[in-house]
Amino acid sequence: MLANEKLILALPRGRIMDDVMPLVRHVGIEPEPAFFESGSRQLRFATNHPGLDVIMVRSFDIATIIAFGAAHLGVAGSDVLMEFDSREIYAPLDLDVGHCRIVVAEPEDLVKRDNPKRWSHVRIATKYPEITRRHFAARGVQAECVKLNGAVEIAPTLGLCERIVDLVSTGATLKANGLVEVEEIAKVSSRLAINRTASKTRSEEISDWIGKFRDAVHAVAA
Repeated sequence: MLANEKLILALPRGRIMDDVMPLVRHVGIEPEPAFFESGSRQLRFATNHPGLDVIMVRSFDIATIIAFGAAHLGVAGSDVLMEFDSREIYAPLDLDVGHCRIVVAEPEDLVKRDNPKRWSHVRIATKYPEITRRHFAARGVQAECVKLNGAVEIAPTLGLCERIVDLVSTGATLKANGLVEVEEIAKVSSRLAINRTASKTRSEEISDWIGKFRDAVHAVAA
């Protein structure tokens, strides 16, 4: 990570981008036109700042990319940061977008005869095995995690498990699949995440961007 190389800002692809872009524009960053082309396969883009490029990657990859110093800063969900749990990343700013929750859910018919306080061992389908294990371990419950990257809500129907841990916003997907939330693990929002080495070796630049994003959060919320 050289002091004179371009700063790289990692942004999450997908629907969260609609929430993030007003902040990005408010801090004065405008990516090149290809960034907005739906059919483009390009992943790295120049911006109106000669010393700053942006990359657009999957939200779950952003923590890895920042932790290993491939990007200096980025926007990551607190769920991703909790799951990755790296000492090489710090997240000094809540961007107040992308609000949702990580919850435990189970089928409606199971809720009627279940008592979460009596759990000693559970099998859970989730894309958050580390968060899940830590959460249940704190309660003295052994969690056997079945890792799924998508379609988690179908796992109980297929007999893969009785319960899931997943990210929910409105709860519509849970309801559509006959599931009911029984416990909240954490509230989630998007954070500005920083590589720790970059924060030391390029402290002035990084601090400047943190300040600009902080101002943008206040301005957009006003």
